[in-house]
Amino acid sequence: MRLMMMMTKNFALLVVLGVAYVGMANRATAQDDATPYPKMAPVEQYLMDRDAEIALARSAAPDAISHDASVIVLTRHGYETAVEGKNGWVCWVGRGWMAMFDHPEFWSPKVRGADCLNPPAARSILPYAYKRTELLLAGHSKQEVIAAIKSAIDKKELPPLEPGAVSYMMSKSSYLTDSGGHNMPHLMFFESAKDDAAWGANVQTSPILSVNFWYLSPDAFPQLKSFPPMAVFLVGVDKWSDGTPAPSM
Repeated sequence: MRLMMMMTKNFALLVVLGVAYVGMANRATAQDDATPYPKMAPVEQYLMDRDAEIALARSAAPDAISHDASVIVLTRHGYETAVEGKNGWVCWVGRGWMAMFDHPEFWSPKVRGADCLNPPAARSILPYAYKRTELLLAGHSKQEVIAAIKSAIDKKELPPLEPGAVSYMMSKSSYLTDSGGHNMPHLMFFESAKDDAAWGANVQTSPILSVNFWYLSPDAFPQLKSFPPMAVFLVGVDKWSDGTPAPSM
């Protein structure tokens, strides 16, 4: 159980569309004024030097994967392609607003989550990150963002999850949270249903943690309950993307 709690605390910050703390007794309330980052900072604080962002994004996965991947970078209005790749993978750096909507570090300008998505994930997960980011940078409220994404799903403007979607988050230079060591290398596997038993997830001493992809803030944002079922299975790894040993979980 202690291992699962540690995995939850470290993994739960940068999964697209709201993977969040699971079972944490000290979970923050949904009130923005109860968080250390009560509102969006000036957009400049979220931006990075372009070359530095490309390098950080690529460090999410081993070079054999990321070297020929596309890279997207954040601009004032959303993400744009900085490098056209050859292998179908896409690497990028997520910001704090990719966590759950009532996460206390949602607006943290320090969060930098390097992530490399395989082709199925790039095609079916990344469009949600694009839309969420564009809406928030345009000044829309969290409630408006949720409503807009739900509407886009209903109108089939956003794609369904493709089988085999996988994400690498193995960069030693990511900053995922103000807590603990700030970072932890892991892989994420996206599934269209949450079948913990099939994965052996969320049981004592299991290295696999599963969380609901859509609504881990149902009390604050009950409309997320109506989203299509989807789950993320998270597996910690013992090395950074450069092959050096990572701290033990």
